[in-house]
Amino acid sequence: MAKTLTDISIRNLKPGPAPREVAVGGARGLYVWVGATGAKSFVVRYRINGKPQKLTLGRWISPEDRKEGKTSADPQVGDPISLASARRLAADTMLQLSRGRDPGAAKREMKQARRQAAEDTFEAIATEYMQRAAGMKIDDRGNVTFDRTKLRSGRQRYLTLKRQIFPSLGSVPITEIKKSDIVRLLDKIEAGELKSDEGEIMIGGPVAADRCLALIRKIMNWYASERSDDFRPPLLRLEPRREPSEQVRDRVLSDGELRVIWKVAMETEATFAHLVRFLLLTAARRAEAAETTWLEVKDGDWVLPRERNKAAARSKKVKDLVRPLSGMALAVLEARPKIEGCAYVFSNDGRRPMTGFSKPKKKFDERVLEELRKQDPKATPLPNWNLHDLRRTARTLMSRGGVSPHHAERTLGHVLPGIEAVYDQHKYHAEMQKAYEALASMIKRITNPPADNVVSFPQPVAENV
Repeated sequence: MAKTLTDISIRNLKPGPAPREVAVGGARGLYVWVGATGAKSFVVRYRINGKPQKLTLGRWISPEDRKEGKTSADPQVGDPISLASARRLAADTMLQLSRGRDPGAAKREMKQARRQAAEDTFEAIATEYMQRAAGMKIDDRGNVTFDRTKLRSGRQRYLTLKRQIFPSLGSVPITEIKKSDIVRLLDKIEAGELKSDEGEIMIGGPVAADRCLALIRKIMNWYASERSDDFRPPLLRLEPRREPSEQVRDRVLSDGELRVIWKVAMETEATFAHLVRFLLLTAARRAEAAETTWLEVKDGDWVLPRERNKAAARSKKVKDLVRPLSGMALAVLEARPKIEGCAYVFSNDGRRPMTGFSKPKKKFDERVLEELRKQDPKATPLPNWNLHDLRRTARTLMSRGGVSPHHAERTLGHVLPGIEAVYDQHKYHAEMQKAYEALASMIKRITNPPADNVVSFPQPVAENV
C-alpha cells in the first residue's frame, strides 16, 4: 500500500535526472509529478476505453503560499492547488469517470477556447482584415507594405490601428469587446488623452475619434459577415462624435492668405514648401502629389495612375488621369533635386515619398506668422487651414479665372456623372492645359498684385476654356 503523502513529504521530494510521478495515497489515481527542475504538480491517472489518460490538476502550492493568498478559495483544474484541493478534484474526476464522462474533456475544451480566444483577438482579426482588404504584408524585418490597388488608405488605417486602437483593444478577444470599451477609447481620443509609446500626447479630437469608430465598425462588420456565425457587432447604435453636416469643410484661402502662403513657399527650399506650390498649381489631392514619381511626369504631362486615384475606388470606369501641367507647375518640378535611386519627386530621405505632414506644416505656419508680423506685429496665425484647402482654393480660382466648370472638374479628377462618362470619350487635354494656365495666371496676379498707379484689366479667356 502506497504511503500517504503530506505537504512536508511533498516538499521533501527531490528531483531526479528525469521527471517522475509519486502516488499520493488516500486518493485513487492521484500522483505528484516531480520535474527535473524540482517543479511539482498534481496529476490524475485513469483509463478511457482501456487507454491510459492523464489529467494535470494544477501546480502544488505550499501551506506558506496559501497563507499569503496565492491560491483561490475555490480552485479549479489548472489553478495552483493545495494537497487537500487536489484530493477533492481527484475524487470529482473519478466520479465523472464512473458516470461515463471523460474528465479531461472539459479541460481540453477550455484549452481550445483559450487558444481560439488568442487567435480571435481584435488585433489578430484586424491584421487579417488588413491583409485581405489592403494587401498588407509584413516581412521578416517587420517592414509593412500595402497593395494600393486594393485600398489606397491602407497605410493610414494601419497606423490608426497601431497607434490608437491596438493599445487598448488589441489583446481583447473580439467577442468580448463591449460597446462601453469602445466608448471609453473614443472619449480618450476625442479629449486628446492618448499617448504614444514615447509618451507624447497623440493628436485627438472628434474627427480622430470618428475615424477610429468607422475603422472599428468596418472590421467588426467584416468579421461578422465573413468569419463568424454568431458574432454581433456591439456598435449598432453608436453615433459619430460630429454631425455629418459639420464634417464638410468649405475653407477657401482669401487672396491675402494665399499671398503670404505663396511668398513663404517661394522663399523656402524645404520639400513641404515645394509641395504647397505644386498642390495649388495642380488642384491635386495631398497623397496624389506627395507620392508623385519621376516616371509619372513626361513631356509636360503628369500621368496619375488609376491605382493612385481616389476616384477609382468609386467607379471602375476611372482611368489614368493625365494632367497637362502649367509652366509654373513644371518649374516646381524642375526645382526638385533628382536623387539617385529615388523614384519620388517629393522625398525627404531619398528613399520614400514624403509622409508625416503635421511637423513640417507647423514649421511652415511659424514662417507664415513671422511674415504676417512683419506687416502687423499683432498678427495672429492663419485660422484652421489644411493642405486640402489648397485644392478647394485652386478650384475656386479656376472659376474666378473663367474656366468652364466642366473642364475644371476634369482637372480635379472627379468621377463624371452618369451617361456622360460612357459616351464622351474626348480626352480634353488642350482644355485642361488652358484651365491650368488660367489657374497659374490667377495665382500670379494675386501673389504679385499691380502697383496702385497701374490700371489692371481682366484678361480675356478663350471660349473653350
